[in-house]
Amino acid sequence: MDFSEGKTVVEMIREKYNQIFMAERKVADFVLENPERAVNANVSELANLSGVSDATVIRFCKRIGFQGHYQFRITLSRDLGRIMGGYSRKENEGEDQTAAGLFQSYARKISAIGKHITDETMKECVNLLKSAGYVHVVATGNTTHLARYMGFRLGRLGIRCTYNDLPEYFFNHINLAEPEDVVFAISESGSSKQVVQALELAKEKGLKTIAVTGYEYSPMTKLANCLLLSVFEEQNFDYYKTYSHLKEIAVLDAVLEFLSREESISQTVANQAEMILSETKI
Repeated sequence: MDFSEGKTVVEMIREKYNQIFMAERKVADFVLENPERAVNANVSELANLSGVSDATVIRFCKRIGFQGHYQFRITLSRDLGRIMGGYSRKENEGEDQTAAGLFQSYARKISAIGKHITDETMKECVNLLKSAGYVHVVATGNTTHLARYMGFRLGRLGIRCTYNDLPEYFFNHINLAEPEDVVFAISESGSSKQVVQALELAKEKGLKTIAVTGYEYSPMTKLANCLLLSVFEEQNFDYYKTYSHLKEIAVLDAVLEFLSREESISQTVANQAEMILSETKI
């Protein structure tokens, strides 16, 4: 898709400026004046920064020639010359050039996640998972493998759960859920449509929800009873996305570590499964 024959986002905004509504012009004005802040904001954040609704941001993106906010964002990122991985070249030219330096950088970033997740939040999350009849783990796209990972690990701790790559399956599980069930949603952006819809369905059913996301202001956060932010610092949106889920995995493993320490979790059934699996190993 050519997005108006290779024009920059700024050119597209100026070309359509007089044709868009006043509320949409607020978004346009903010983007024109603060392109770097705009590219690092998701839908809800850009809406807050512009003083409009999420729906207005989406309409603005479509009005100037994009199918949605994500296409607008990656094009603006390209225009600003973002590079692979969401870090600046200056950062990559430093200690990250060595293996030891890279792992030290990872360690600092993972450690910084703890500043955004309080002990109370973690305990609340653990209690919800412990008391759940079933935990329905949901994720879509390139995050589905995290749902499989979390679902399997929860099962190894004796917590009943469902997880599936297909949205049709997890929607069905949530629709048939009992009141004591919990929905555990994972989305780095916090804006994955089917994950948000799953949380909306959970709310309609009166279920408790846990959300793992990298954005404090996103559609997912508004629907979560327990929010686990997988963010380590202010980070740039990357056009050449690496699909790294280091942050999310760190948060999931922290939850699992806290769960594994709970004496009240019975591991009898899980241990039986381990004994069966052990027969396949040397």
